[in-house]
Amino acid sequence: MKNQIVLWITFVICIGFSHPIMAQAENNTGPSDLCRGKYFTETQGAEFLNTHVPGSRKAWNDRSRLIIQQIKEGMDLKKMPAKVASKAVIHSKMDFDGYSIESVYFESLPGFYVTGNLYRPTKKYASYAGILCPHGHDNRLIGRTRDQTQIRCATLARMGAVVFTWDMLGYEDSKQCSHDIVSSLKLQTINSIRALDFLLELPSIDKNRIGITGESGGGTQTFLLSALDSRIKVSVPAVMVSAHFFGGCQCESGMPIHKKGPDYQTNNVEIAALTAPRPMLMISDGADWTQNTPKVEFPFLQKIYALYQKDSLIENVHLPKDLHDYGPNKRLGMYPFMAKHLSLELSNVIDADGNIDEGPSKVLPPEKLAVFNNAFPMPKNAVKGNEAVMKLLK
Repeated sequence: MKNQIVLWITFVICIGFSHPIMAQAENNTGPSDLCRGKYFTETQGAEFLNTHVPGSRKAWNDRSRLIIQQIKEGMDLKKMPAKVASKAVIHSKMDFDGYSIESVYFESLPGFYVTGNLYRPTKKYASYAGILCPHGHDNRLIGRTRDQTQIRCATLARMGAVVFTWDMLGYEDSKQCSHDIVSSLKLQTINSIRALDFLLELPSIDKNRIGITGESGGGTQTFLLSALDSRIKVSVPAVMVSAHFFGGCQCESGMPIHKKGPDYQTNNVEIAALTAPRPMLMISDGADWTQNTPKVEFPFLQKIYALYQKDSLIENVHLPKDLHDYGPNKRLGMYPFMAKHLSLELSNVIDADGNIDEGPSKVLPPEKLAVFNNAFPMPKNAVKGNEAVMKLLK
């Protein structure tokens, strides 16, 4: 219990509930089109969804096009930058019980490098599902090497998937700019799309079995990429999809993707609904802005999926006693869903008592998972500094 309290305090500090910008957003007094933090009250969020239930699939398709258009316009990404011709570097392979880990870096823009770890099953298959695992925020700027990230990536690899997890801006090996640059939402979205490109270009990846799952800020990356890129076939956003909370970080709500003047407004539930009719599992808990998911957000998603006669493809795992993380209970809810919809071998991680066993999924010290080191230094063409990185995005 003591550890949970410490984790919750750390989380509150991390997302900055007392930050002046956040306070302005919560009071809905700002003059701009940014929707930050608790932009709606819980009542306003629920009412927004109630008044935006589409009456037909055509109505939803029209609404979907409008939402996608504003996401792209709002993050100044109506057209993706040209793909960089350089090849990904994969190095420092380590073998474990049922999986391996390698370090990876590749350019998402000329001179900007995505850094991460690649987890692969040691068991040979004719083809492999691919899963992206973006991570959430942490005030220590640690993400992909946190216990919860390592364990879920390793366990999914043991189930037969090739898994890639990469750094948020400013985290771990991604030190070319700070996390809070003005266009962090745009750059992290570009990184997500290029991470998907990287995964799909690996040998024997089945393009029809591609999933994504992340928590908190990684949950935002999960539903945004799922909305913008149909190559994602299965989506599991954890502890993030909320009718009233719009994301508390520059990388989630620092650009006007939710609102345009007095005539257009959306929220993260509608954005997550763009995943329909592809399979989606919403994971929620009782200690954050997803505490109302079973009675507010999930019913709205069910109505959207019903338009496609795909009601069975939207699910919710709600854990009212859990905190804001990607802890064991949430992972145990996610694994069977991924196994079912990506044709993974859940039996690979089942123990003699019939329970999912994460024990063989080892947690390594961060230095073991480093991308840049003496043998593999940051490339000489790496652009450094917030101002220089921002110029890449113009």
